[in-house]
Amino acid sequence: MFRPLFIFIGTRYTRAKRRNHFVSFISLTSMIGLALGVLVMILVLSVMNGFDHEMRTRVLGMVPHATVESATPIKDWRSLAEQAQENPQVLAVAPFSQMQGLLTHNGKVQKVLINAIDPLEEGKVSIIDNFFKQGSLAAVQPGEFAMVLGDKAAAKLGVAMGDKVTFVAPEVTVTPAGMFPRLKRFTVVGIFHVGAGEIDGHLVLTHVQDLARLQRWPVDHVQGIRLKFADLFEAPRTAWALAQTLGKGDYYARDWTRTHGNLYQAIRMEKAMIGLLLLLIVAVAAFNIISTLVMVVTDKKGDIAILRTLGATPGQIMAIFMVQGTVIGVFGTAIGAVLGCLAALNISRAIAALEGLLGIKFLNADVYFIDYLPSQLMLADVLLVCGAALLLSFFATLYPAWRAARTQPAEALRYE
Repeated sequence: MFRPLFIFIGTRYTRAKRRNHFVSFISLTSMIGLALGVLVMILVLSVMNGFDHEMRTRVLGMVPHATVESATPIKDWRSLAEQAQENPQVLAVAPFSQMQGLLTHNGKVQKVLINAIDPLEEGKVSIIDNFFKQGSLAAVQPGEFAMVLGDKAAAKLGVAMGDKVTFVAPEVTVTPAGMFPRLKRFTVVGIFHVGAGEIDGHLVLTHVQDLARLQRWPVDHVQGIRLKFADLFEAPRTAWALAQTLGKGDYYARDWTRTHGNLYQAIRMEKAMIGLLLLLIVAVAAFNIISTLVMVVTDKKGDIAILRTLGATPGQIMAIFMVQGTVIGVFGTAIGAVLGCLAALNISRAIAALEGLLGIKFLNADVYFIDYLPSQLMLADVLLVCGAALLLSFFATLYPAWRAARTQPAEALRYE
């Protein structure tokens, strides 16, 4: 019978008496502070999730999960691929060769990494086909010395589709007239944009047979095989195990943790540390409820005394003020969760629009591994943040409610 009455009283106490609007203001401030803390925490965790997702899908979709290579050119890569695919972790295999050097065009120079591929096999291990602005991977045909490159490299060199570029290999040819660098003309047949500065600015693709000719290998020889795994975190262990089983000391493995592992671990660590710091902000906002309830208890001493004389137990008085603090926590958390979810779902478009309006780039691809602000809202993060905010709000009600329950009716009514 009394329980609904105490819930009603607790919710009504979120507004103080007309003569004391300051308490109402403090209640509202506590609610707003909690909402802002929840909003910011959901938004920042979503952005960190976005970086994590883009790193795993976009960047690690372009670079090899792992490679198995040999000190000498590999002739029969298909037999190696068949042996590698016997491992259940290996989803796909493709051949590759690499060479570093310089691209030049009309006096402009750009350092690049040539990644020679087989267009018929590359789509199995890479997501490059999803990012072509012009041309396609199918245009890379053997014998034509065709090349596709990122839009940043194309812009720096000032090249477009069909233009000729010169590749300068890091080797020299000795002739009776002296030493000359090895040069080869390539035709641009495709331009892609991944959104990662390192890839768009320095990676170029050509056919494995053309690079074999440039390296003076037989056209059916390659540097190694590229592996795609079902679980990329199994790449270090599985790749080295495969290298050992494919040949006794003839092969060695490299995996993505050597090239991008530090960046990935930094993102994960930053998410944990930022989450902890933002949780402290939520905690500060939640514990503002303590000061609110202490002031309400002081304001309502007369009402508490009357309820005690009517038969209310200390536990029931305590419940009234716990309900009040919980109402502030629930409303603040709900408002913050709704606004945080809306912000997380729209932050990428909002930042892109702001960049267009101001004409500046907040994330420079020359500094960061992507040139836009990603966001991925995850239900688990929302539930975790809301649960932590509600739990902290509940704990914040205990001390003021306990003080209210200790109020003595005679002492409270002495000066009424």
